[in-house]
Amino acid sequence: MSQELFSPELKEFIYEWKDKPGNLIMVLHKVQEELGYISEDAAKEVSSMIGVPLATIWGVVTFYHFFKLNQPGRHNIQVCLGTACYLKGGEAIIEELDSLIGLKVGGLTGDGKFSLEAVRCVGCCGLAPVMTISGEVFGKVTKSQVQGILEKFD
Repeated sequence: MSQELFSPELKEFIYEWKDKPGNLIMVLHKVQEELGYISEDAAKEVSSMIGVPLATIWGVVTFYHFFKLNQPGRHNIQVCLGTACYLKGGEAIIEELDSLIGLKVGGLTGDGKFSLEAVRCVGCCGLAPVMTISGEVFGKVTKSQVQGILEKFD
């Protein structure tokens, strides 16, 4: 399984960290960096490689918001629902994404192009409501702008 799932470089990294204190978080970050998320197969492989129970791995990846359990789209959309963004229409942006492309929070479009996350803050409160796509920030977004923003991404 590991030959197909993890690159030789990732396996080498995991073995280098295998016996170091605090290794699990570092290993999981690296796995997610390579795969885009932590799949069940990836978690099992990490468990086997570093000797940490699978239940412990799932406990970590479900506790920390950073880890993703679902494969992201080619373009990951994040809509801020922090206080400023929520009050200025963040929910309306999410509703518009659902209306336009059938994308719900935690979902992936059928073609794998877009995935959607609701996040608590992207640090741009003065630009509320904020949406990011593949790391590009869009501020003061209105429902009528969403379609045009989506069209910028292949």
